[in-house]
Amino acid sequence: MINPKCGTSKAADEIAKLLARVGHLFGEVAVVYTERRGHAEDLAHAGAAAGHPLIVAVGGDGTLSEVVNGVLRAEDEARTAETGTGGAERPGGLAADGEATSSEEPAPAGPAVGLVSIGTGGDFRRTLGIGTGIEASLETMASGRERLLDVIRAEFRGNDGQPVSRYVINVISAGLGGLVDRYIESTPSFVPGRIGYHMAALRAAAVSTQQPVTARILSDGETREEVIPAYLFAVCNGRWFGGGMDVAPMAEPDDGRLEVVTVASPTKPYLLRNIKSVYEGKHLDIPSVNHFSCSALELRMGDPEAERRLYLDVDGDALGTLPLKVSVERRRLRFRA
Repeated sequence: MINPKCGTSKAADEIAKLLARVGHLFGEVAVVYTERRGHAEDLAHAGAAAGHPLIVAVGGDGTLSEVVNGVLRAEDEARTAETGTGGAERPGGLAADGEATSSEEPAPAGPAVGLVSIGTGGDFRRTLGIGTGIEASLETMASGRERLLDVIRAEFRGNDGQPVSRYVINVISAGLGGLVDRYIESTPSFVPGRIGYHMAALRAAAVSTQQPVTARILSDGETREEVIPAYLFAVCNGRWFGGGMDVAPMAEPDDGRLEVVTVASPTKPYLLRNIKSVYEGKHLDIPSVNHFSCSALELRMGDPEAERRLYLDVDGDALGTLPLKVSVERRRLRFRA
């Protein structure tokens, strides 16, 4: 499925080249176009339910995220019909008493997912080592190689105030990342992706404030709770976000771990000076930047008004606010990579 408004001025030319090559490599395929936000999820859900063996996202990281959610939602529904247990009961998180729930997962039953990255960010393709341009993406899919990837199961408050449950394939962050999403939406399409994201990041850093957030962390079967002051909380399955920020250089999307990076700063000028270090993956050397691994995490502030002002970045889209609960679902997605 193709997102014709995927954030680059060259998208129309890229899509034309893609269609000219697809038939030669894959034979007959079904091509559908998205018409609105969330449409890729609906189309992917329909394609998975119809039994298509491979569903390809053509666009940016947001389009890919929607496709992943559509495919996994169809799998959840099929499993519910077969066993009577749905996706809402899937394991891997924190139980009410703080104990870990089971992490055993059956093999994915749904179709594989592929990616032709022609959006502004291209962050998840970097994690997977897929080269730039449609030829690199098509060669990867034509190879037939697949990886079983982890996904993040996230629960948060949507922009309308209602609870949301969603799968995240790359990164979900709170604070600076959510502001960047809101600013990048107003960036003219002729501005190159990395420059646009960098400008949005500087703008977000200039107006944001450091917030104390209570984190409940599950790691190695043990739960701890601490208050962490930060401008940014990034919960990572993939390595890059924000149009090329190497936020979690240690992240591997199939190791069963979430990598959490928090960015604090003694002063606002210090924060602005060091933003560029995230693009180089050197920010972890800064004393006010911290990292830990976990299998599940809850973030909250206790003040509903404050939580509504701490925006989330969900695979590159501004989809909600705190409180946030995340857990890793191991080897949940078949990915052509």
